[in-house]
Amino acid sequence: MLEEYIPFVGEETIQELILISKKLKDLKVLHVNSTYKGGGVAEILNSLVPLMNELEIKTDWKVFRGDERFFSFTKKLHNLLHIPCGKYINSDEFVYYLKITFENLKEIDTENYDIVFIHDPQPMGLIIKKHPGQKWIWRCHIDTSTPDPQAWNFLENFLNAYDACIFHMPEFAYERITIPIYTIPPSIDPLHPKNIELSEEEIKNIITKFGIDLEKPIILQVSRFDRLKDPFGVFEAFKLIKKKYDCQLVLVGSFAEDDPEGESVYKELLNKTSGEKDVFVLNLPPNSHREINAFQRGATVVVQKSLKEGFGLVVSEAMWKGKPVVGSNVGGIKRQIVHGITGYLVNSIEGAAVRIKQLLANKYFRDEMGFHAKERVKHRFLIIRHLRDYLILIYKILNQKS
Repeated sequence: MLEEYIPFVGEETIQELILISKKLKDLKVLHVNSTYKGGGVAEILNSLVPLMNELEIKTDWKVFRGDERFFSFTKKLHNLLHIPCGKYINSDEFVYYLKITFENLKEIDTENYDIVFIHDPQPMGLIIKKHPGQKWIWRCHIDTSTPDPQAWNFLENFLNAYDACIFHMPEFAYERITIPIYTIPPSIDPLHPKNIELSEEEIKNIITKFGIDLEKPIILQVSRFDRLKDPFGVFEAFKLIKKKYDCQLVLVGSFAEDDPEGESVYKELLNKTSGEKDVFVLNLPPNSHREINAFQRGATVVVQKSLKEGFGLVVSEAMWKGKPVVGSNVGGIKRQIVHGITGYLVNSIEGAAVRIKQLLANKYFRDEMGFHAKERVKHRFLIIRHLRDYLILIYKILNQKS
């Protein structure tokens, strides 16, 4: 499998990876997150775990289980870690979080591993069963730079027991963290069905079956149905663009098992756009990878107008397909887009509309930006670089002095 990545990263890169992995051979590693499907974390682990095993690092992936009440609380916690919003964490929620954590401890055996990666806040409490000699790493996929103090106090009940934490970008780490902090940007897998090459015929067949006209420009946003992704702001920008250009807006998303707000946002979006014949709000199953691939390849301009963003891998996905992206100047989006070279960074609905109109007006400009976009992803945001970063981090943590 590793040799299949040579056309993308070169043979020398793969050989370097094999040399690094020999220092970690037979190590036992566990990844824990809260869903096997839906969202960037699951997609990354779906590629990363088999690659680690191919390098003879014995790696397992287990999912932390919860019910609607648990995930409603962790979604609230997620939002509070992004930004204070006037909501409070009460003692009943804390007790219930611990109850679900203890139930998972009966199902998830963490004892027989040298390294345990815990992804995001949902399974964070599993650290209470840390065994001697183990190294536990909290992998945070969200921006915690300006958290609600109460939400951060909640995390600190567990965080200081970890040996290290990882963030996408240095500025995502809150200033009160006292354990070692590492930076590893996420990645996309060029061999994943969402990113492989598709024939023009397949792209056409997938897009037109939803009633979308390939003869009209397509403005696309792909994201979970989440208020922080601001699909409503994208719709407002579209209405401004529509005054000048006869185009279509496609908002593609899906529900994730650990995000109970998705359905309500989806229904609200359907109601808001119901009178617009050129707006398509599509709720696809989480495994609709080829469909997402086709939409990204068939789009004229791709948008990611998040209000807050952990990283936003859909930006790299679109850039990998040679598409310029108009994205909000927040979070990991600003790390991916080089303003004016691979796309545009914007700060408002009006700004997004202006930049999208510029791209709609000039195909040569779109193609030029798209070329540079793909090159940037090739050198910075592919899974092999991500895997290398993980291996180097594991080696460093295993050899650091306590």
